[in-house]
Amino acid sequence: MLIKFCGAARVVTGSCYLLESNQTKILIECGLFQGAKELEEKNYQDFPFDPREIKAVIVTHSHLDHVGRLPQLIKAGFKGKVFATSPTIDFTHLVLDDSAKILVEKAQKAGIIPLFSFKEIDELLKNFVAVDYYQKTEIAPGFYFTFYDAGHILGSASVLIEAENKKIVFSGDLGNPPAPLLRAPDFLDSADYVFLESTYGDRIHEPPESCKELIENVVEDTIARRGVLMIPSFAMERTQQLLYHLNDLVEHKRIPPVPIFIDSPLALKITEVYKKYPQYYNKQTISEIKRGDDIFNFPGLHLTQTSKESKEINEVPPPKIIIAGSGMSQGGRIIHHEVRYLSDEKNTLLFVSFQAEGTLGRLLAEGIKEVEILDQKIKVRARREKISGYSAHADQRFLMEWLKNFQKPGFGDEISAKLKKIFVIHGEEKSATTLASLIKDELGIEAVVPYLNQVENL
Repeated sequence: MLIKFCGAARVVTGSCYLLESNQTKILIECGLFQGAKELEEKNYQDFPFDPREIKAVIVTHSHLDHVGRLPQLIKAGFKGKVFATSPTIDFTHLVLDDSAKILVEKAQKAGIIPLFSFKEIDELLKNFVAVDYYQKTEIAPGFYFTFYDAGHILGSASVLIEAENKKIVFSGDLGNPPAPLLRAPDFLDSADYVFLESTYGDRIHEPPESCKELIENVVEDTIARRGVLMIPSFAMERTQQLLYHLNDLVEHKRIPPVPIFIDSPLALKITEVYKKYPQYYNKQTISEIKRGDDIFNFPGLHLTQTSKESKEINEVPPPKIIIAGSGMSQGGRIIHHEVRYLSDEKNTLLFVSFQAEGTLGRLLAEGIKEVEILDQKIKVRARREKISGYSAHADQRFLMEWLKNFQKPGFGDEISAKLKKIFVIHGEEKSATTLASLIKDELGIEAVVPYLNQVENL
């Protein structure tokens, strides 16, 4: 069995792994490279494999760095099935449509051909096959996979692959429990090889349960200064988590009544998908819904769909809260608010998402004093705050806890495979190498950080 690391190797984005067993070739993910210019240029390069030879793609979840190149795969001749959970399929449709609009605009400005169009997205959607958690599914004779709950975003999965009498586990992006809305990630206990994400492999988050108190403090502080609280937020998961906590803070009168704007058409569409799949929520959230709580709606909340409505936010005097995409300030409506409000020391910019290298969000989070946005030079005087507990990614502590479970004896399993090797992926180099060293020191298991296009025989 061969594995080729076609993305997310010593970087966070571009997740894509080619697995070959008995001449059956599949992909785990096919995502966009995002962040620095040299990374994004990789999206315009040919795939390091022949898409026509790929029998199937297994998708763990619907973030662009995991699904963003699927339309290009179709464009290059892929005809196979794409397996994912039902929420992942719905979300993928939305994020790819949104991405296509942005890519067309960028391509027109740069005078180049867009990476993909709506035609490829429509074709891709015909290839999707919905698979539930814990449903063992055959890809080819003797080649199976099973999804487990990864607790990262709604419908996200870890993947167990069984072939050639081997068990291979891809963690996918593991969640950060206890999270608002979602169940904790499933623990698996048997594998020959594990491919482990390392987005936060060198860091420890604040306790997730403290997030509500921390955001309460930031909101109250900004209101006291009669400022504007800007929150760059991913349309998926982070915005819904914020809504869930703000709903509780408003209903229990723990923050003063101020206008709260969700300024992201994509976030609004994604929230509708969340409402469609309450069976994926954790027990507490399900209980609240049964008691009649509309967890995504509360007094003072304004949903701005159109550009006109977005611009009208400027006419509302502070204090106010604006939650807008994109999560790394790489575009979207948040950059228009940043242009307007970053220069005022009364205002606050709150980071609740991972900020990749090379992004405007990363520069702002690291304390840059002046930035250029939309061809304007902006002095950054607004306060900058960060709440890492909102991260949808597991930190170093939980990654190690999840991994240690593989050393426990198997239960209810005919074959309990002994963990032979761990591949640390989906993390910047420092994060990945730090985690790999810790794994070797604490668990005594070989842990390697592969390079892009490296091939390993399993």
